[in-house]
Amino acid sequence: MGDKLHTGHRKRVRERFLKEGLDAFEDHQVLELLLFYSIPYRDTNELAHRLIKKYGSLSGVFEADPMDLMSTPGVGYNTAVFLSLIPSVARIYFRDRWGDKVVLNSSAKAGEYAISLFAGRPYEVFYVISLDAQNRVNHATLVHEGTINEAPVYPRTIVEAALRHKAANVIIAHNHPGGSLNPSRADIEVSKKISKVLAGISIKVVDHIIVAGGKYLSFAEKGLMYEE
Repeated sequence: MGDKLHTGHRKRVRERFLKEGLDAFEDHQVLELLLFYSIPYRDTNELAHRLIKKYGSLSGVFEADPMDLMSTPGVGYNTAVFLSLIPSVARIYFRDRWGDKVVLNSSAKAGEYAISLFAGRPYEVFYVISLDAQNRVNHATLVHEGTINEAPVYPRTIVEAALRHKAANVIIAHNHPGGSLNPSRADIEVSKKISKVLAGISIKVVDHIIVAGGKYLSFAEKGLMYEE
């Protein structure tokens, strides 16, 4: 009897999703539904509530360290891996939707593209987006992990990425996870340093994008780009 009720509940939740989508679901209900696929024979509602309480939000659950997730009773290896996959899958999905050779011919478009690169990243990373002469994306290269203040962004790595992907122009981008969009002094100095180095090999830095959550700041829009 209990198994039938349990199976019936899962069927109703799935059918509700197919009919309404996830927009009408509360966060714990979204997580409960996802957990159906890694925990097949147990009630996942209570676990969903417990995880959201522990990590503060649905995104906090997805961005949690897998080993820490496994410290929660009821979360095994498969569930921890499954939940940790979600931000990376979302990022790949957003990137794929842009398609090949997307043209970044405005700060707004560059900002939206940069936001897709940082989706689900709970730590700071730094990208070089190599563009051809028509400002079409050749490649977005992750060149550094960690804050600019704590470790230098090495110009040599950036030059190598730009040359490898035949850049005529580049956009540099980094994120402030959970922080302010305002550029720090280190952000501005790094931008100047990279612009100088790349100018020496006839590659122009056309923008520097900072991403925080679903928002961005463009150095080009704010008049902060270094000009020789």
